[in-house]
Amino acid sequence: MRHRAIALALLVAIACSLDSITSAQQQSFSEFLEGLRQEARQQGISAGTIERALGDLEPLPIVIERDRSQAETVLTLDQYLQRRLTPRMVRTARHRAGQHASLLRRVSQKYGVPAPIIVATWGMESNFGRFSGVRPTITALATLAFDQRRAAFFRGELFDALRILDRGDIELERMKGSWAGAMGQPQFMPSSYLRFAVDFDDDGRRDIWRSEADVFASIANYLNGYGWKTGERWGRRVKLSAKSRARIEDSVPLRSSGCEAIRQMRGPLPLLRWRELGVTLEDGRPLPKADLDASLVAAGRWSFLTYPNYDVLLAYDCAHAYALTLGMLADRID
Repeated sequence: MRHRAIALALLVAIACSLDSITSAQQQSFSEFLEGLRQEARQQGISAGTIERALGDLEPLPIVIERDRSQAETVLTLDQYLQRRLTPRMVRTARHRAGQHASLLRRVSQKYGVPAPIIVATWGMESNFGRFSGVRPTITALATLAFDQRRAAFFRGELFDALRILDRGDIELERMKGSWAGAMGQPQFMPSSYLRFAVDFDDDGRRDIWRSEADVFASIANYLNGYGWKTGERWGRRVKLSAKSRARIEDSVPLRSSGCEAIRQMRGPLPLLRWRELGVTLEDGRPLPKADLDASLVAAGRWSFLTYPNYDVLLAYDCAHAYALTLGMLADRID
């Protein structure tokens, strides 16, 4: 009986302790919100927007959980391709490209980005507009700004989201997206929206949530803004022997700047130099004698030579699984 009483007392003490921790965290979040409100006022956000958006928020634990388990970083390329580059995905992409061919042609002519790349990006980001996220953007960004892992980045995105609301581009109730605060069918972060979103249908709003014209043009404007080179491909799959792989690892350094995925690439080198190192096309034929520089991406059993446009795809999402899948999907659309 005495042991049971002690155990019961310990359980009560633990429960009280957990309650006090939860209360302390909640109080900290409340104080954090008040700091956000003050800074928003200093940045010129209207009182009405601040009250509507930051009036009564609760952090979303699912957002922190998702931030720690992103598919692009925890799956191998084979696993990611099996999940994303399915026959159904390719069929749908080809169908949507044909369905919107006229609109895509006009967008491509203006921004210099091929229609297959635009459609592949659209498919990767929102399954061709079918699912662009259900998380309230302001709440998701506030949760991530409160978390310490990338607090400064998400705090800046939160204030950009408030500016979008303040300008009347979208209502608070419709401002929804991914767990990370990415919005609409192109899954733009608020800062990208402010820089690249386009009102292509001329209705007075840059509506990346419902207007396919605005969605396609915004994607193309984003890729163009990061340096997409018209008329050049993103890359191609290649073949390496064990001997050539060893020579490359010994003689070609990793890239030294850029996002993490870029720093995992080797090169760039002229195609002629890659030929000398024993790199061939996937079917064993020699590489073309084009005057191009390329970088090598090695991911498990896969090897690719990639051109500057591949770096642009990584600007959309800095993960080889994402960018390689997008590029291969675009090739299958074309």
